[in-house]
Formats: sequence, structure tokens, C-alpha cells
Amino acid sequence: MNPHVDFHAIAPEIVLTATILIALLVDLIWPEHSRAVVPRIASLGVLGALIPVITLINDGATRSMFGGAFVVDNYALAMQGFFLVVTYVTILLATDYIGEGDYHQGEFWVLMLTSVLGMLVMASSRDLISIFVALETITIPTIVLAAWRKHDSKSNEAAIKYLIIGVLSSAIMLYGMSLVYGETGSTLLSNILVYGRFHELTPLYAVAIFFTIGGFAFKVSAVPFHFWTPDTYQGAPTPVTAFLSVASKAGGFVGLLILIRYGFWFSHEAWEPVLWFLAAASIIYGNLVALKQTNIVRLLAYSSIAQGGFILVPLAVAYQAGVVSLQAVVIYLCIYAAMNLGAFACVIAAARRSGSREIDSFSGLGKTAPSLAIPLTIFMFSLAGLPPFAGWFAKFVMFRAVLEAQTPAATVLGVIAALGSVVAFFYYATVARKMWFHDPVDDTVRETRTPLGLNVAIGLCTAIVIIVGVYPQFFARIGEWAFPG
Repeated sequence: MNPHVDFHAIAPEIVLTATILIALLVDLIWPEHSRAVVPRIASLGVLGALIPVITLINDGATRSMFGGAFVVDNYALAMQGFFLVVTYVTILLATDYIGEGDYHQGEFWVLMLTSVLGMLVMASSRDLISIFVALETITIPTIVLAAWRKHDSKSNEAAIKYLIIGVLSSAIMLYGMSLVYGETGSTLLSNILVYGRFHELTPLYAVAIFFTIGGFAFKVSAVPFHFWTPDTYQGAPTPVTAFLSVASKAGGFVGLLILIRYGFWFSHEAWEPVLWFLAAASIIYGNLVALKQTNIVRLLAYSSIAQGGFILVPLAVAYQAGVVSLQAVVIYLCIYAAMNLGAFACVIAAARRSGSREIDSFSGLGKTAPSLAIPLTIFMFSLAGLPPFAGWFAKFVMFRAVLEAQTPAATVLGVIAALGSVVAFFYYATVARKMWFHDPVDDTVRETRTPLGLNVAIGLCTAIVIIVGVYPQFFARIGEWAFPG
């Protein structure tokens, strides 16, 4: 029998696929106009893909296809909307940055949108095969994007490290998935969930879960799978770094949450210790190494490792804490996206002025460019978790999940997260101190004009961070809608 295809359910993917093809054709047929036209096509396509997401949300029905391997439910729609909004902001960051360079233009947007297509598929995947294909669709284009400055040795080094560790992690994950299939007899997560509920955990199945999660640990930059992150973030174009640190990382978390909740939930004895270690190691290592960074992109790279650890905390105690922890992951991802994208937007704007991404180059920015220093300070303090900015609510839902778990392991992890938050404040505050309490180290300003798209991205992220910090119920409702109690 032919499989039933619900075209409304896959409309976001259809719109984005059409956008990719149109952008590719425009770049091929009218290369002289692609520099200006293709980014507009990409942004319109991303906004267009949001329309069926909204109509599906309004419909309210859960749609399932291909025997349950592809499901469009509240969680999938929430994450698809998240990915599309983040991509639109990334396009705002990247349009002038890429358009002013001397590299090929059209392929950049095609690769980015292809990666986003993998993210949309990931949000609805409920089968090991589709999850793996979606993850590779996310990863492969970003490897090319990391090497976009092809005449820059640092960019090439970034892509090579990303590629080598990515291939290794994919092999580990695929081996783990093959063991899961051999143990359960199915790649469908619903069948794997039933197997875990009615069968005792065997050593082989525990190893299979460990390998599968290990592959996702690379994607979310969790220690000890983090080695690619600092060099790749520093070597890649800054908009690509912002995309990797938010959208690509979130794609890994979305897939990991799907595996845990819909597949391995009842085998918690296997995945809980692994996630506990990944969370604790990422928080400790990421925060401590970030303290001694002198380049703001590397600082944000190690910050991203630590923030990934914070996001893993509620997931590590999910079985005991229940739906509260799943909501916490969704809320934290949404808030982290606004904070980190805003911070990278400010870094791009500041680097246009000074030509440097060293932290010392931000000295005196409060005097020379307060319009940049103020939002960057907000983002730094929000990442540190200080009220009244949105970051405090992200930390709040994380610690709420820890308290809800009420186990000794959760308590210890909560203490590690609390100490890590204190350490993180010091390096975030260092950037703010440089901007407001130090004199400029160089009076030379390369360019004072900030492109409109960059200003819109900074303003949008700043508004979200402030509004959610004061009125957090908006993001709280997104979490509750994605995972009803």
C-alpha cells in the first residue's frame, strides 16, 4: 500500500525545499544579481515556512505519517517555529557580512537553508533512521559553511576539525543505533519505548544507548566531545558561528530529547548517568576555561559549552522530575537563542568598527559606541543569569527541575550548576567591565555604520531578553504547550 502523506503536515518542509531550489536556480541563472536577491529569497522563504507552522498550531491536531516515524505534534511545531525564527535572525546577521565579502554568495544561503531543513525534519522524526538522516542533513552543510573563508587557514582548520570529529561521532552514533535495532528489533521509537518498558536493561542495550547518546553529545558540544568547538567557532565566519552555537546546537538537543522521551525513557538507568556526567563536565570545563580567554569568540565558544551543560541538567534528571524537566529544556533553548544571537550580533557590529575580536578591543566601547555597549552588556548579564533579564528564568526552570527530581545525584548536579553560574558571572562581567570602565586602546574606527539588518537583529534580541525577563510567562507557556503536564 502507498503510504499516506499529509501535505499540510509537511508544508513547512515543502516551502523550505522550494525556497532552496529557487535560490539555487537564481544563483545559477542570474549570478550577477544573486548577491542581493538570494538573501531576500532566503528570508522570504523562511517567513513563508512559518505560515503552515502557524496554521498547524491553529488546527491543534497531532498528525502521524509513515507508521509513526514522522509525527507533527505540539513539540515538533514549537521547535520548527523556533528554528525558523532563529534562521531569520541569522539571515539578518549574515546578509551584509557575506554580501561584502569576496566569496561565492548563493551557495551560502542554500547550505544554510538545507541545514535548517534537516532541523525541521528532526523535530518531527520518531524513528532512528530519520533521526540519523536529519542529523547528517544538519551537520554536513555546516561543515562547508565553517570553511567558507576558503583562503583562510584558520577557517580551513576549523572545518577539518569539525569534519573529523563529526565523522567519528556519526560512526559511534550509527553503531549505537544498530545495536539498539539488534536488541529491540525495531527502529521506530514507539516500539523501542515499549521494549524498554517491558524488558530489563541488558548490558548490550546499555552500551547501545551510551553510543547513541555519545553521537549527539558531539552535536551539542558536550565535554568530552567538545574539541572541535573553540577552533571551529573562531575560524568560521561570525554569522556561521552564531548559527552553529544556536540553531545547530538546538538541533542536537531536539534530537536528544526526542530519543530520551519517545525511545529510551524507561531505560533511564542507562542514559541518566551519561547525561549527568556530560552536564557536570561541560559546566565545569566550559566555565573554567572561559575565564582565561582573550578572544571574545573563543569566550563565547566555551560559554556555549557551559550553557550546553546547563541545558543538559534538566534532561539528566528528567525521569524523576517528569514533564517539568522537558519543559525546562524547551524554555532554556528559546532564551539561550535570543541571548547568544544578540551577543554575536553585537560582536559582528563591534568588529566592523575595530577590525578585531579580541576582548581588549571592546575597551571603552561604552564611551565610543554606547548603542552597542548597552545591548552587549544586557546579553552578557543575561547569559550570567542576572535579573531582570531573561537568563534568570532559564536558570530558574533548570533549578526547578533539579528540585523536582529530589534525588542525591540531582542535588549534586544542582550544586555544580550553581557554582558554575557563579564562575560564569566573572568572565561575562569582564566583558562589561572592559566596555564601561576601561579607556579605548585604539582610537581608530574602521567603520561606524551598522547595517540595518544587524540593527534589527540586535533590537529584536534585546527586546526578547528584556520582555521575557520581566514577563517570563510567554516562554513558560511555550514549554507547557510543547509538553503538557
